[in-house]
Amino acid sequence: MTITFKTVPSGHTPSPVEPLPHQLLAVLGQHRMATTNQLHTLLRPATARQTVSTPLNKLRRDGLVDYTVLPASNRSRAWYLTGQGARLVRDFPALRGRPPYPITSATAASLKTPHTLTVVRTHLAFVTDARKRGDEHGHLDWTPEVSHPLNDGEKIITDALMHYTVIGADQRTKLRAFVEVDRTTMSSERLASKLIEYARLWSYQPQPLGRQRPRQSAVLGAVWLRWYPIYPRVLFVLTGASKYVLHNRISDLQAMVAQHPLVATLARQVPLGAAVLDDLEDQGPTGDVWVPLAGGTPRPWTEL
Repeated sequence: MTITFKTVPSGHTPSPVEPLPHQLLAVLGQHRMATTNQLHTLLRPATARQTVSTPLNKLRRDGLVDYTVLPASNRSRAWYLTGQGARLVRDFPALRGRPPYPITSATAASLKTPHTLTVVRTHLAFVTDARKRGDEHGHLDWTPEVSHPLNDGEKIITDALMHYTVIGADQRTKLRAFVEVDRTTMSSERLASKLIEYARLWSYQPQPLGRQRPRQSAVLGAVWLRWYPIYPRVLFVLTGASKYVLHNRISDLQAMVAQHPLVATLARQVPLGAAVLDDLEDQGPTGDVWVPLAGGTPRPWTEL
């Protein structure tokens, strides 16, 4: 389930032509929040840390960003947009249509940090691996909190939508993935039920209201076709517990694939996998760390 194109030369790190303060605002608009170290790794990994911290402090003096100090972290800062900063980035071309969700205080920021920063941490594992491989996956190729409608007025919100381009000898292969980051804060059964939601999205076809003109009927079909030429693969990234507990949660995901008819049908059409976040960081997402939820031996996420 991939789309391939002929290879053309391209850069794999943020362009220095775009001013760093602009990139910092765009990243915080996209990701909601990130630590100084995360921003440094994402945008300027080969430079001194001050390269990022200096413009961040300037943006704070200008009232566009603020930070909360993380507990038990040697005063590490997690940065976020102020209301003024959120209004500014709404006009950035890369962020048009993206709800701003400004964080109104350091207290509100502290409530969001555990999950938000873990999602950014997951993104960084893919970014770091892509740089080593020469693939394309940058700071705006990861969109958190993407919402899609389901029937009965419900919706599914995925932790992140990932765009990734594998660079081969003579072709570029575009991949997309829905990424669910599990910090073991919900029951294993509830986590596994997310697969049912993805299966519902995959199968959901809105019904036309009243009589449709003939040319309208041609565009009816699965709702996900409004946004994707191919249904994105579904990746679960687990953390926050022992390897034993996390592997049991992966087993429960596999059981859902085996036992639920709609999920089983999805698994025959769409790659589904799960991995432990520590393994992604140690071996890279293209290591043999992903357990195929439909069965099989661990493999890279690109080969699920």
